[in-house]
Amino acid sequence: MNAREERGLVIAATCKLARNADGTWRVPSQTKRSEVVYYIVNLESKACTCPDCKENGVVCKHFYAASIVHKRDVLPDGTMIEQKTFQFTEKKVYRQDWPKYNIAQATEKRRIQVLLNDLCRNLPDRERPKGRSGPKPHLVRDAIFSMCFKVYCGFSARRFGTDILEAHEKGYTTRPIPGMKVTAFFEDPYFTPILKELIAFSARPLRSVERRFAIDSSGFGSSRFEKWYDYKYGVTRERAVWVKAHISTGVNTNVVTAVRILDKDSGDSPEFIPLAHETSKGFIIDEMSADKAYGSLENFEAIAKMGGQAYIAFKSNTTGAVGGQFEKAFHYFSFNQEEYMAKYHMRSNVESTFSMVKAKFGDSVLSRTDTAMVNEVLCKFLCHNLCCLVMEQEVLGIAPVFWKDEPVEGDTRDVLPMIR
Repeated sequence: MNAREERGLVIAATCKLARNADGTWRVPSQTKRSEVVYYIVNLESKACTCPDCKENGVVCKHFYAASIVHKRDVLPDGTMIEQKTFQFTEKKVYRQDWPKYNIAQATEKRRIQVLLNDLCRNLPDRERPKGRSGPKPHLVRDAIFSMCFKVYCGFSARRFGTDILEAHEKGYTTRPIPGMKVTAFFEDPYFTPILKELIAFSARPLRSVERRFAIDSSGFGSSRFEKWYDYKYGVTRERAVWVKAHISTGVNTNVVTAVRILDKDSGDSPEFIPLAHETSKGFIIDEMSADKAYGSLENFEAIAKMGGQAYIAFKSNTTGAVGGQFEKAFHYFSFNQEEYMAKYHMRSNVESTFSMVKAKFGDSVLSRTDTAMVNEVLCKFLCHNLCCLVMEQEVLGIAPVFWKDEPVEGDTRDVLPMIR
């Protein structure tokens, strides 16, 4: 729908159009408010007496308005229905606080390094095999920092060398790291569970504002291709290798609370409970929404045991006969469909999260091995969480504190598990 069609729709909804005896229409002018001026529209010849149609030779908004009213109010026998009432749906607008947004974006790269350094500073070092000689390996904190910072910058290993050297000069790494060495870090499976823990850990400063979550999955492409034999046509074909990420995200700040990266052909529904369980470790779950692929009795029961309510779409042939929380949710949907769907549609925020990650850090990975591709995708989500924290520092005034230097006895919510 172009701009003239949209304005024609507004005219048809807000103004009274009259039909002449010869079948033409009188459409009131929208510019000359001081006097009543009408333009004559001929639907058959698509002609109008307005200047836009005469001078530019285009189909004007008055023609679209007359066409809409003709379809709406004129019966096949020529009888015209008089429209007396109109119903409008208010368009919901989400306004951006542009001054705070500008500050967050202008200072993001500097603040990301500060947050990432603070997040990694207490990571334990990996044990070195006894009797092994040679130079000491890079610290885990240095490896994680350089991996995530490379993904954030989006440069190749060679071009990234300048950024990581500047980070060392600022004290964010304990020693200089060559840019090409960072690519070797992505190949190490030792860092995969650490990155997963850091993603969940980096979201916890926002636990006071996130109690509603959404779950879904999406893929990240790669430059790798694999061959497969098409038995139907008897030919060998190629298809791209991609990484499938299952995530749980908060609907208010779009922060990612849990990530699972499995086989690209893995189902969605079996990942619902593990994602919800990981989220419940650091957040209180009031609501959890997901699409039809996650609709099962086990998923509804799991969220209920966590003290929340699952809002999952139902298929057209659903009856609710399986009982339990699934049946309760189905009856809730049947008798309060508008309210239920309003809560379910919060699920669209997980699509926004994937869109944010892919728009900022790319919808594909540069790595070529399975381990490196998984680690690169995890770094994308970790960088996304830190970007969310920078934004919420401005909008909500939240100070992200990852580590307690003097932890209270018995309180381990902010203490990252020692990963070995």
